[in-house]
Amino acid sequence: MKFSTKEDIEAPVEVVFAALTDFPSFERAALRRGADIVRMDKLDQPGVGMGWNARFQLRGKWRRVVCDLREFDSPTRIAVIAESTGFDMVLELNLVALSRSRTRLGVEFDIRPRTMSARVKLQSAKLIKGNLARKFTDRVQKFATELELRHLKLRMP
Repeated sequence: MKFSTKEDIEAPVEVVFAALTDFPSFERAALRRGADIVRMDKLDQPGVGMGWNARFQLRGKWRRVVCDLREFDSPTRIAVIAESTGFDMVLELNLVALSRSRTRLGVEFDIRPRTMSARVKLQSAKLIKGNLARKFTDRVQKFATELELRHLKLRMP
């Protein structure tokens, strides 16, 4: 099942890329929501090879996801591969500079089953794909809006 959306952001491509690669802030946000996050690498700077082991509750059960940063092409592309029990996932973030102060963010999330039980779970999720797609788009829009506001505040004297 694939989800995708695009958002235009009133900020330079470098600013958007920096926000998308602020991994410590994403880790802190996950911790605030009750997830357990363990960094799997020792890299000082963001780049290919970064990895996380995450545990979180979803629908009353603890789930585990192992994430690996596979592509890191500053400032245009990021790809993260994730594996969970029965599922393989790919998150792709593509940035296009529309002008010096405007960036288009393209987000694609693809989830594929590896087992029969995962296939059944995904098939039932397809029944509500419209709701899931709307939530996905809403979250990307919220991120874009917050980023624009932060960038605007930094630019104001």
